[in-house]
Amino acid sequence: MNQWEDLKNSSLDEQISALYEHATFIMSIRYYQYKINLYLLGDNYLEVFVNHKNACIDRIDLLDLNHTRMKFYFDQIKISAPGFSKKT
Repeated sequence: MNQWEDLKNSSLDEQISALYEHATFIMSIRYYQYKINLYLLGDNYLEVFVNHKNACIDRIDLLDLNHTRMKFYFDQIKISAPGFSKKT
């Protein structure tokens, strides 16, 4: 069963608890007003958008492997996923 599919419709508090209990922290990047923490939960990479101005987590999303933000991750780690290829 897909852990993100089970979790995505839960409240933000429940998502946060599940991440901290069951996911593995990978790395952080800065992106506009956010510090984005990347976690691995099962087979899914999840982004945690931390808003420092408001001192809170705004949202948790499944990593979009086609987003331009991926270049920040590629500088530091090797991400592999089914159907994914690094764009140059």
